[in-house]
Amino acid sequence: MAKSFKIAQNPTFKKVVSIPRVGGDAIEVEFEYKYLPRQELAKLYESWEKKAKELQISETSTLSELTEAEIDLQVGQLQDILVGWAFSDEFSEENIRALVETSVHASRVVTEVYSDAYAKAKLGN
Repeated sequence: MAKSFKIAQNPTFKKVVSIPRVGGDAIEVEFEYKYLPRQELAKLYESWEKKAKELQISETSTLSELTEAEIDLQVGQLQDILVGWAFSDEFSEENIRALVETSVHASRVVTEVYSDAYAKAKLGN
């Protein structure tokens, strides 16, 4: 007898991410991501691209100002795709900001794992 499968995706999925640590080994942390249908995912990526272009870069911008704008963008990105994590720290906007501020590459690797999950699903079909 054939198994019964549903077309609808689960609303969330989990992936382990290797979070780089300054002066130490990376740590493996499980993140729970939001699943988005293709059109919503495209709109999300478009909004990120637009926000990145809007970062004010001028000859008078200081490194501190640019860093703060980049942190704000990355915090927003993680809020857009995450619903939880396996850190002992509570999953909250404050702690998402703390993660982004203390780990230069955390946002990049977390979003790359998210994108990679979609790419691998596409290849598997």
